[in-house]
Amino acid sequence: MPDNVDAVGQEAIKHLALKHAARERALPKSRAAIRYCANSIRAAHRHEFQAAEELLAQAATLLSEMAEDLKEHLDIYYAGFVQDAQKEYAEASCFAALTQHRSLPGADALVIGSAAYLNGLAEAVGELRRYLLDQLRRGNLQDCERYLSYMDDIYAVLISVDFPDAITAGLRRTTDATRGILEKTRGDLTTAMVQAQLQRSIRELQQDLQRQNSAKA
Repeated sequence: MPDNVDAVGQEAIKHLALKHAARERALPKSRAAIRYCANSIRAAHRHEFQAAEELLAQAATLLSEMAEDLKEHLDIYYAGFVQDAQKEYAEASCFAALTQHRSLPGADALVIGSAAYLNGLAEAVGELRRYLLDQLRRGNLQDCERYLSYMDDIYAVLISVDFPDAITAGLRRTTDATRGILEKTRGDLTTAMVQAQLQRSIRELQQDLQRQNSAKA
């Protein structure tokens, strides 16, 4: 038996123990970051934008800590759970910006990967639909048209990304879903605008009839 079997075996076990410990530190942070992002989105829906930004800052801190925890273990870093958190962070950050009519933060500004960023941006379209429908119920048609244009612009960017799914983390499927969301929202907004125009026409006709009746009297 080679005289170094125990030594090389112990060295491998030591390395795996370090990797396992790093993963165990990072994994709960990923879950917590995702929760912060979900809460940030809920806050933005309620127009609690300061709270939304504070929650995003907490998520950003955890993402930074995960990068530090796993800097010597890139295979764990790219195993998926970090990218899931990055995607949720991109979604929440982009949604917060769009609801306030601010410029979108880029992947570099958020310190995340481009694939996670684009998938998060795509999923922000779904949240923007919910936000638009809330505005629609309040009768804010002008704002709704603006939000729909944001959705259009995002979709235009997504369909220009032509790389294999292995590079984009399945962005093609997300883009297909985004198209469905966009077209459904366009239909809902168009119907609401036609109804609003019809109601205005009816009111104007009623006012004309009242003026005519008053003139005859």
